[in-house]
Amino acid sequence: MRVTNKMLSNNFLRDMRTNLNNIQTLQGQLSSGKEIRRPSDNPFKVARSMQLHSDITENKQYNENIKDTLNNLDATDTSLGQATSVFQRMRELLVSAGNAAYGSDERKAIKDEFNQKVEELTQVLNTNFDGSYIFGGTKSTSKPLKVDYENGNSVIKYSGKEGNDATPEEINMMKAKMKVEISQGVTMEYNVTSNEIFEFKDDKGKVVDVTKMLSDIVKNFDSDTPDAKSKLVGENLKDITSTMSNLLKVRAEVGAKQNRMEAAQSKNEDENFNMTDILSKTEDIDITQKIMEYSTMQTVYTASLQTSAKVIQPTLMDYLR
Repeated sequence: MRVTNKMLSNNFLRDMRTNLNNIQTLQGQLSSGKEIRRPSDNPFKVARSMQLHSDITENKQYNENIKDTLNNLDATDTSLGQATSVFQRMRELLVSAGNAAYGSDERKAIKDEFNQKVEELTQVLNTNFDGSYIFGGTKSTSKPLKVDYENGNSVIKYSGKEGNDATPEEINMMKAKMKVEISQGVTMEYNVTSNEIFEFKDDKGKVVDVTKMLSDIVKNFDSDTPDAKSKLVGENLKDITSTMSNLLKVRAEVGAKQNRMEAAQSKNEDENFNMTDILSKTEDIDITQKIMEYSTMQTVYTASLQTSAKVIQPTLMDYLR
């Protein structure tokens, strides 16, 4: 087969286009800093890159969930600390009420302060954080508790959305647990409900209803009978102490949840760091290597232009011109 000038020219032009395409690819990689710019460049790497981007975005959202939940738990712990202080003062008042030297005036003063502490407790447990009542369960848009006045005494009751007594359905909503997703497929209950504070079993297995206990205490303050006085420094004092112990237990659970949240946050951050490193190795170019390749391709292209006159021999038409 005879090799013609046209065949030489076509081969030369084809190789030149190949060189130019290689230079264009390298220029695109150097300008973007990415190994792949379209799915056709490397379908496998594109699929892996898309999955890594999705996982990194999910982990960032999980950490946002964790941050919001940690803030909620911080507010919960602060409120529980304040509630503990209120019950501590209530306990001191009950101890004072047992003083045999106190007359009716002193007992009335103690009762008045106790009523104020009942209202303070209601205020603490109606804490609103970020637009939600943290002790309200899933009924987080309205106060979970309210204070009614019976015979001049403050009485805590569960509150409905309209400020009336809570219905059974609303009470069930207040008992409900809030959940948050902290990792793929991992959810966690994080809130403390008012029901956990007001209804519990003491170390003897006795069910303590705190709202009923507080109402009973103020009634005993109003009575001058020996039985009422004895109950104040006996059963009522023991129930107050059990309530404080229950609050400490609930606070310990909140602390454990905070620790778990922080551990999950650290885990997600480590995973994001590792996935970002893998993503960089998948997508990003080696600048030094690509600059060397680009310089080589420029040299090849320039050399091909310089040798083209030798590769393609002059024809009769070139002499005629």
